[in-house]
Amino acid sequence: MSLNRDVQHYIDDLFKDVGESQQLFDLKQELITNMHARISDYQKQGMSEQEAFRETKASMGDMSGLVEDMRQHGADTSKQTVYTSMTNRMAVGALVIGAMLIVFGLLMSMSMMFMDVEPVAVPGAGIFAVIGGVFLTYGILTRETQTMYAMQRLRAALYSVAIGFMLFAIFTAITSGLATGELFVGFAAFTVFFVIGFGLWLGLLLTTQVSRQK
Repeated sequence: MSLNRDVQHYIDDLFKDVGESQQLFDLKQELITNMHARISDYQKQGMSEQEAFRETKASMGDMSGLVEDMRQHGADTSKQTVYTSMTNRMAVGALVIGAMLIVFGLLMSMSMMFMDVEPVAVPGAGIFAVIGGVFLTYGILTRETQTMYAMQRLRAALYSVAIGFMLFAIFTAITSGLATGELFVGFAAFTVFFVIGFGLWLGLLLTTQVSRQK
């Protein structure tokens, strides 16, 4: 059995009698992340994977009080609603801002096509669409739905940054290509930012430790 699965099963077993909620999901994500960090530290001290896992469990101490708090929270639907509503309000705000910026950027770029401006200036307003894409990604990932829990905010922010780099790669490729008239310059600009964004996105994808599904 893999270490990721061992840690997941350990945390799931701790809260097996607790009703599912967004707050419980967030807590379990935090505990899993902390356990992996501790296991890594113990392994650096020379312990094997299983020895580090056992030592990490021992170092976590008695969590019965935390489990009981989550059990009471899980039984209180009003608290669950407040927590979920607060999380979703921030997500909806990011979605609205993101959508507005994308529409504004695209419409501005389209309108500039009919103005007496240099062709290189036409895609300039597209930077608003890039920023909007970052907000939109964050809003989508941090919004709880009927089938998916909201992603941890820091992780969602990193995913948003990754998407932002890849969108910015497209923006810089177009603007630098038009400004210089050189295809190579546009491709080089695209490559630098896209590789950074793709690398961050792939790293986050490969280190996923918790399923967001309900």
